[in-house]
Amino acid sequence: MKADGSNRVFKDPLSIEEPLEIRIGNKPFVVTMRTPGHDIQLVAGFLATEGIIANPQQIKEIDHCKLASHPNNTVQTRLENSSNSTEIISERFGAISASCGICGKTAIESVSRNLAHIDSDLKVSRSTILSLHSTLRERQSDFDQTGGLHAAAIFDKKGELVYVSEDIGRHNAVDKALGFAFMEKMWPLDEYILLVSGRLSFEIVQKSLAAGVPILVAVSAPSSLAVSLAREKGQTLVGFLRPPNLNIYAHPQRLS
Repeated sequence: MKADGSNRVFKDPLSIEEPLEIRIGNKPFVVTMRTPGHDIQLVAGFLATEGIIANPQQIKEIDHCKLASHPNNTVQTRLENSSNSTEIISERFGAISASCGICGKTAIESVSRNLAHIDSDLKVSRSTILSLHSTLRERQSDFDQTGGLHAAAIFDKKGELVYVSEDIGRHNAVDKALGFAFMEKMWPLDEYILLVSGRLSFEIVQKSLAAGVPILVAVSAPSSLAVSLAREKGQTLVGFLRPPNLNIYAHPQRLS
């Protein structure tokens, strides 16, 4: 509807949101709402950042389940050590929305205790960090069409793009990017930068710390808990990346 009260009808592309059921062995583990695409990376990233698996060799098989009623929306993972699958499932089971935080976690302290301190000597110029914004925007093709997707991108220390993913959920976009790096045996990402298009929550910091990311950058604001966790764990945290400005909230020594 226009300001003068007149109307016009047009086609408006929408972001796709569909459920993805993650199975460990033959048992349902969790359902997440996501944008279809890069599902294998999403599941691998989710399992790795949740601490369920530590290396790609633990994955015996991961693929869409052809026997499921909705095979395109079901990924089945068989793990090397599947004897503890019942314990895994009992700890976290249910549905995750596209915007939820640490759904099913019993205590934030338990998450923090299991994250290693970042000891990377990575140094990056501020001009390099500022350049990441335009590079990411150029690669957000789905966002340009719908305006409804988040993005996560991995860059090397020279600011060269390694991988970018989009999803309706911020944490899903991060899992897709980190899952790619995990499957490519790039972990720990102690020589890389992770950039996210939205705000920084505790969960995004938690996932990046699990991957060993020394510099985490966001286009928008961080939460108080995200800043506290980054400071505690030695991670450089940058928010409001809007050239020519940026805000540094934790461990500025890595930016020159």
